[in-house]
Amino acid sequence: MINPKPSETKLSKRKAWRFMAPSAPRLRELFAGKESRRAFMRYWVSDNLWNIAHLATFYGLRLMPMDVASRFGAALGRYAIPRYHKVAAQRARETMSRLRPGSDDEEQARLFADYCSSQGRLMTEFSVVNRIAAHPERISVQNIEFVKQAAKAGPVIMVGLHLGNWEIGPIVMRNANLHPHTMYVPPNDRAKAWIASRVRKKAGVRFLPPGLEAVRPALKLLKQGGILSIFCDEAFAGKIRGPFFGQSPHLEGNLGLAVRLARITGATICPWYNVRGKDFRFVFTALPPIIPSGNSTAPENIIEDVIRLNAAIEPVIKAHLEQWYFVDSSLQVEMR
Repeated sequence: MINPKPSETKLSKRKAWRFMAPSAPRLRELFAGKESRRAFMRYWVSDNLWNIAHLATFYGLRLMPMDVASRFGAALGRYAIPRYHKVAAQRARETMSRLRPGSDDEEQARLFADYCSSQGRLMTEFSVVNRIAAHPERISVQNIEFVKQAAKAGPVIMVGLHLGNWEIGPIVMRNANLHPHTMYVPPNDRAKAWIASRVRKKAGVRFLPPGLEAVRPALKLLKQGGILSIFCDEAFAGKIRGPFFGQSPHLEGNLGLAVRLARITGATICPWYNVRGKDFRFVFTALPPIIPSGNSTAPENIIEDVIRLNAAIEPVIKAHLEQWYFVDSSLQVEMR
């Protein structure tokens, strides 16, 4: 699998994206027409019923031991995803088949079952994830010195991957006396957004504003020698945007953003990931740091480091497809 040379790649600039939090409909909208009435009832009635359900589930699962909560999620994922999330399930099968072309039907079936288990575990483990901080024996940490040494030398951009359960990352970083700020987009559901914020703040996560509003404080943080956390594997509108997986390199995703910020501020890029062991046990691994090859932010220069960063993270994701959150998204073009 060979990516085209930077000179052969048509590069487009990253489009600015602004986060707009949903506003609460006012009482007058109940009488302002059919669509306004529907929006009012959805926000204040049907959404709140779901909010109650989400909160009840979150607090109910907190009563379980960690491994029990994780196993319950695995069973739930294996049952629910093939039955109630058929589009995502089909995309997951297709993506894993394309990225593991040599595997037979039996291997593909195992990968899909493991994917369903992994997705289910993520949902239920949210209730107990911070409990693991009191059980360091459940997390094997590898190469964290890469990040510590980079942080002593200057600003750092920690590039995470959505593998295993990435909520473990902030716990490991806090234990290593590393305190990154992160770019974060809250879930649309109000209860889910409240739960995610509460859990992550307890883990030591420091939030930057979502969307375009994060760029200025991120630059300030890095110029002051701080640590920024950003995830560079992503999907948009059901299509995988990073890693490239043989598609033409581009600058529209977080891979390009991370490199651009690193070049402007002189930050070192430190990729990391964690994968699941048995039940609620994990292995956290920091990869060798990537130092930008210059400070130019011209697209033809940025793409060189983007390709280097992609080459570091893509093999890791391919090796753990069944634990990758975005495997139920589609590759955008035929692989080369």
